[in-house]
Amino acid sequence: MHRTKLTDHLILLFGVFIMIGPVFVAFMTSTHDAIDVHMNGLQVSWGGDFVETYTELLTRKGGFTGEVTGARMVMNSFILGIGFAVGKIVLSMLAAYGLVYFRSRFSTVLFWMIFTTLLLPLEVRILPSYDVMTKLGLINTYTGLIVPLLASATGTFYFRQFFKSVPDELLEAARIDGAGPFKFFIDILVPLSRNMIAAIFIIMFVYGWNQYLWPMIMTNEESFYTLVRGIKQILLVWVGSQIPEYNQAFALAVLAMLPPVLIVVVFQSWFIKGLTESDK
Repeated sequence: MHRTKLTDHLILLFGVFIMIGPVFVAFMTSTHDAIDVHMNGLQVSWGGDFVETYTELLTRKGGFTGEVTGARMVMNSFILGIGFAVGKIVLSMLAAYGLVYFRSRFSTVLFWMIFTTLLLPLEVRILPSYDVMTKLGLINTYTGLIVPLLASATGTFYFRQFFKSVPDELLEAARIDGAGPFKFFIDILVPLSRNMIAAIFIIMFVYGWNQYLWPMIMTNEESFYTLVRGIKQILLVWVGSQIPEYNQAFALAVLAMLPPVLIVVVFQSWFIKGLTESDK
């Protein structure tokens, strides 16, 4: 029994090492200066430039225009991640509410029409979505970054399954008390859905935070660059004898990982409950 537990722990520790190893190397490399990284490659020792690198990254204006900072890119990533998650939750809840409680003979057909959109990845919808955003004048805007990605078959599916598990007695009791559809939704379904909302929020925030292709197409002004795109831009600055700021690129990668990790760690209990709880 003890030998089995020891083997299990060794396997888990090996998995942790595989997952944390690259992050550790990236962080240690970010504490060295760019010349050291350029000459000696990746580092696994402390470089001593931690404060200088991260302070310069967040506060120094740079890029091709000389106007964008790391703090600005962090803000853009938060706006995209939070707007993406909140918008998807609101639309998904309203769609699921309509499908479950406003019953019609077409409800099932409409649901499967929504669900089949999962077969259409972002890459398939890029050109039509970009064309619409261009005609509406929403290039280089937060609205253009967020709105085209809000429709979510995944969120609609989870909320639909959750709403179907809510006892009908609650609906009948709400009707007896004189609660209309809107009041029933706001006062009863939304509070009951808090764990599911937290779970979907985590999934959608991480997905929105890590978006690269869509922000790259929708923005050509550096003031709208996100962290994920900023990493690529730093490595493109090879002009004459100037070398890319490798240390800042690794520091940006570390910063890009922190918010999703912190959100998952802080809200992991809600995340698990939201995806596994069936008793209401």
